[in-house]
Amino acid sequence: MRKKVLILGGGGFIGLNIAKLLIQDEKYQIDIADNLSRNDGKINPDLQSLFDLKNVRFLKGDYTKLQSFEALDSDYDYVYMLASLVGVDKVNSIPHEVIKVNTLLIINSLEWLRSSNCKRVLFSSTSENYAGTIERFGYKIPTPEEIPLTIDDIHHPRFTYAVTKILGESGFITYSNQSFFESVIVRFHNVYGPRMGFRHVIPHLVERFISGENPFLIYGHDQTRAFNYIDDGVKGTVLAMEKGVSGDIYHIGDDNEITIDQLTKYVGDLIGFKGVYKNAPTFPGSVSRRCPDITKAKTDLNYKPIIHWKEGVKRTVDWYVNFLNSTSTRPESFFDSFSFEKQSSKS
Repeated sequence: MRKKVLILGGGGFIGLNIAKLLIQDEKYQIDIADNLSRNDGKINPDLQSLFDLKNVRFLKGDYTKLQSFEALDSDYDYVYMLASLVGVDKVNSIPHEVIKVNTLLIINSLEWLRSSNCKRVLFSSTSENYAGTIERFGYKIPTPEEIPLTIDDIHHPRFTYAVTKILGESGFITYSNQSFFESVIVRFHNVYGPRMGFRHVIPHLVERFISGENPFLIYGHDQTRAFNYIDDGVKGTVLAMEKGVSGDIYHIGDDNEITIDQLTKYVGDLIGFKGVYKNAPTFPGSVSRRCPDITKAKTDLNYKPIIHWKEGVKRTVDWYVNFLNSTSTRPESFFDSFSFEKQSSKS
């Protein structure tokens, strides 16, 4: 018998790639639920291509409204809760909407799950939840899952996203402890790849290089990150759903830490940049270092990221260069549709 799977926020970058992985196995029956708000209500070509398959169904709805859940089945084996409003531009320009939308998505999902017969749920969280801990208290890097969660400055709009993800982690763990369903939390760490959108450091760099910027400014040149290619991130997410211990949290990422300077100059080499680099200040609120300890995911889930950052970045840069060279305009709405649940930003 097929396992019934719901991907809430499945029209986004990570959700769509989870669907693409699962449909390769006929044991899954997949429902993709999304509001498509970032694509002007339209279904992008990649998502449309899945609808010809017998084991995929699309359900459009505004899941900030509890009644939208009535169109969903009530007996899913797996529910991937990926839906969220995210992006540095969003938290800086409309932080109140980030709070409202994400809180409603979390509460509505929990209440629907509480009254349903769904068996197991995965909630997608973020490394932003402990950004303040690293900056203020100097916790070790690579960083394990048991690190205390800290908001660096509650007044800064950047942290509204993290506040909602902390709420989500607490909510799904608490409801799970009440035996309403099993739950697993994953914290994504800079998942990237082709078609992720333009609100991520790598496509942003590509766009700037192609525009001819010179000298090329390296914002936060000495900051470090560990980038996780989409294929690895998706496999880790599915492993967490199917093998993770209920109530546990898993870091899904890569533990190969590099500087923004390394990343920028490598992208420049791929594009053939011959100009001058110049260091520049970082973006406000951006942490100086971030790298996950993925020992727990390796041990419990047999999670093994295999795409080296240089290979993943090359694949990503090649895709964006080809796209930008083939079009005269950048279709924001098209790319935004792949950005429903990105866990990284320009910083």
